[in-house]
Amino acid sequence: MHTRARGNLAEERGCDYLRGKGLRIIDRNVYNRFGEIDIIALSSDNVLHFIEVKSGSSYEQAVNNITSSKLQKLNRTIQTYLQQKKLNLDYCIDALIISDETLEWIENITL
Repeated sequence: MHTRARGNLAEERGCDYLRGKGLRIIDRNVYNRFGEIDIIALSSDNVLHFIEVKSGSSYEQAVNNITSSKLQKLNRTIQTYLQQKKLNLDYCIDALIISDETLEWIENITL
């Protein structure tokens, strides 16, 4: 399976999981000049979750794809998104680590 197709399947699986946890999916695959936000979701307590989806054949392969430089780029992308949408909500950056056998949601990852 091609990388993009695998990524789309992982994101769809992730969205289903997040909906099951009570989050409402606001947007997916949002691009601006700094990068892409995979999933944007809103929790019942009105917190925006900007979610980076990483997939791989193993958990270790997927989690190792989250780097400091990737998080810095994601943060710039989020700041631009918030300014463009004129949003003033609490938010956090999360990760969904998806492998063939597992799915783990890590909330509030930091730089």
